Amino acid sequence: MSKILVVDDDMINRKLLNVLLKKSGYTDIIEAENGKEALAIIQAEPIDMVLLDIIMPEMNGIDLLKILKKDEKLKNIPVAILTTDDTKKTEALKIGACNVLIKPIKEPDLKAILSQNL
Repeated sequence: MSKILVVDDDMINRKLLNVLLKKSGYTDIIEAENGKEALAIIQAEPIDMVLLDIIMPEMNGIDLLKILKKDEKLKNIPVAILTTDDTKKTEALKIGACNVLIKPIKEPDLKAILSQNL
């Protein structure tokens, strides 16, 4: 079973993603509140996919994405960006995000991204 890391500073968004992931059959879910916490998790254990919010305290999603894509061991982990800001889409995809989901996240969109990348 795939291990998915959900990174969002908003607890309600994390819980919503948890519910959607479980409905789609994914039960190995880890949560982080910011990019710094997420980076520590990714460096400590194998992660199959990251669902990453952009706007967060301590380290935002774009900064974390840049770090992951520059690291030889971590650059192949698929990262889907979650955002309310459509203007960040191009930047995120250029850096190496596999997909961008505009919030609020819809179950069919999330399922499509999971099946493409896992």
